[in-house]
Amino acid sequence: MTMHKAIRGLLAGAAMLAASVAQAATTFTLSTPDPDAAEITVAANKFAELVAAKTKGEVTIKVFPNGTLYGGDPSAAVKQLASGSLDMLVLAGSLYANFNPKFSAISIPYLFDDEAQLRAYLAGEQGQELVADLNGIGIKGLSLWTRPFRQMTNSKLPIEKPADLTGLKFRVPNNPLWVEFFKKMGAAPTPMAFAEVYNALQLKVVDGQENPISVPLAAKFYEVQGFVSMTNHMADSWVLGINPAKFDALSDAEKAAINEAAKETEAWKADNDAAQAETILKELEGHGMKVNRLTPEQQAAFVAVSKELYPVFAGLVKDQAFFDKSVAFVGKK
Repeated sequence: MTMHKAIRGLLAGAAMLAASVAQAATTFTLSTPDPDAAEITVAANKFAELVAAKTKGEVTIKVFPNGTLYGGDPSAAVKQLASGSLDMLVLAGSLYANFNPKFSAISIPYLFDDEAQLRAYLAGEQGQELVADLNGIGIKGLSLWTRPFRQMTNSKLPIEKPADLTGLKFRVPNNPLWVEFFKKMGAAPTPMAFAEVYNALQLKVVDGQENPISVPLAAKFYEVQGFVSMTNHMADSWVLGINPAKFDALSDAEKAAINEAAKETEAWKADNDAAQAETILKELEGHGMKVNRLTPEQQAAFVAVSKELYPVFAGLVKDQAFFDKSVAFVGKK
């Protein structure tokens, strides 16, 4: 009888220990807007891997691509993250501009000379101010990751100078920054949801579109576009956010591990994006697209047109001081 009691006691103790361990472990979902192979979802999976390693499995992050957890509606996603319906979310900074216009500053055309300058900005005073501002909409910002610069594709000709855009119907996101820039270049900007772009290109409703270079490959735009022009005309960021209450429920060690993983993923992503760029261009060429790269002199002509719009861009940022600090940071005022 005594032995049976001892065994029962051991089993009960083991069960309590297992329950305690299970209770201690935390699982978060992390939503991304793009497919599994997209640069941001690849980075999200790297982040999840680092968090698991740094917390020894105590925090697990499950990545859900394609906006499946929020129905593909980015504005709804931001609200769901604040309410706690979503645990974690990575979304373009340009989409957060709908909640805080200061995020538009990142995408001012030709503000940044290269990715190193963009990374310094995002990690610096202005970037951290944007992260802190997320508190105002109920989101804990963890990190700003770079997004590859945007390039132009079209079905007519290589884009080598602003005049080449004259009369071209260009699909742009539904964001006034894009509309003003392409209008100034002489194009006919056409705001359109991304889901409609392939058909619009195929039916020649629009002549071209612009996106990071991975997008024309993933979306198979090479089937309906003939030219890729490496214009590097706009930057963007990815915002990695978490629901504040869920972050606050973590131990200090777990919070530190997540912050470290976010920082390490930022550096890893920048290197990985750079390594993939040439491979993507070769694949697009293999599908029959013609690639041209702007020379510094050619790019200077686009920069000059962009600078003429600075008063307009400042109005869209809706914070003159922040706009001025951003422009001063890159030495373009």
